[in-house]
Amino acid sequence: MAEITAAMVKELRDETQLPMMDCKKALAEAGGDKEAAKQALREKGLKLMEGRRDRVTEEGRIAVFCGVDQSAGAIIELQVESAPVAGNPEVVALANDLAKQLATGPGAATADALWEQPSPTAAGKKLKEIKDDLENRIREVFKLARIARVEGPCGGYVHFDGKSGVLLSVEGGTNDLAKDISMHVAAMKPTATSTDELDADEVARERAILVEAAKNEGKPDNIIEKMVDGRMKNYYAEKVLSEQAFVKDDKQTVGAIAKAGGMKLKGFTSWRLGETSVAS
Repeated sequence: MAEITAAMVKELRDETQLPMMDCKKALAEAGGDKEAAKQALREKGLKLMEGRRDRVTEEGRIAVFCGVDQSAGAIIELQVESAPVAGNPEVVALANDLAKQLATGPGAATADALWEQPSPTAAGKKLKEIKDDLENRIREVFKLARIARVEGPCGGYVHFDGKSGVLLSVEGGTNDLAKDISMHVAAMKPTATSTDELDADEVARERAILVEAAKNEGKPDNIIEKMVDGRMKNYYAEKVLSEQAFVKDDKQTVGAIAKAGGMKLKGFTSWRLGETSVAS
């Protein structure tokens, strides 16, 4: 049997980031063959993680890939088990790569399909290989909970903690303006991009409530309609992105800011970690 030296163990440990004793045992079982030992460690790690797939993944991060000069944008939600792992630079990089590949590659209908695609930054490796390696070293389950691709130019924003993000579909404008409006979406949580997108029945119910309230106030019929029109503006300003006061300049609406910047707002996807999607 080949002698397993401390240098050999250290070299395997440095390359795999796995515990020293695991590396020593793998080398011994492989007769000192480092590559065989690495393969054995990978297989052992995969088997271990398969038994943990039902573990709860309540932490993670949102990632976005976008650009007003890009042909498509993408947003993904990568879940992990703990907050420290969610902030691990390698996990952040994996999330960003997933979003980039989804936007710039052929697209993917499912998370499994995306995992099988090549990494956009690690030549010769699939995204799944990167994930498997991280899981093997970190020993936490990674779950790609949601993916969405939007055709056409997009802007976007991800909060500094990675727990919320927005992908904004646009025409024209600049990346900076698109990011500012995406930040507004994250903060103000509109439910529609324009008034036309609101549910007609919901709008009718709101209008009926306002009409009844105006009648109860004893207002004459000839001015009730104008009053209700005015009050509906407040309703739209709460629900509709283009009608909301812009968070960075509340003297103007988001729609006015976009128009001044030569940008048309087409829709948005707003996600918060673990919550149901909001899209318009």
